[in-house]
Amino acid sequence: MPVADSVEGTWDLSISTPIGRIKAVIELRDKGGTLTGTAHGAGEEVPLADVALDGDELIWRQTITKPMRLNLAFTMTVEGETMTGTSKAGRLPSSKVTGQRRAVPVAAES
Repeated sequence: MPVADSVEGTWDLSISTPIGRIKAVIELRDKGGTLTGTAHGAGEEVPLADVALDGDELIWRQTITKPMRLNLAFTMTVEGETMTGTSKAGRLPSSKVTGQRRAVPVAAES
């Protein structure tokens, strides 16, 4: 079983920022042994860059344009169906991030 199987799926994230709590969704997939992903939030969809899983540590980068243009770096610890960690945008303080994996619909398992 590829290591990426442990994080593949759709994750609902909550990011505590100085301007309030921001909800986002990331989708992680294993494409031929390479972990890839997409983030959805604030009316935009952006690709994840430099996605890497080392043990239970998951990292990625992404650029957003809403509510403002920011380059974000995420460092997360994955434990089963949850992940916790931080998002860092340049010189701004780190924001706390929590995530929960969405359940796979029963129909999709057959």
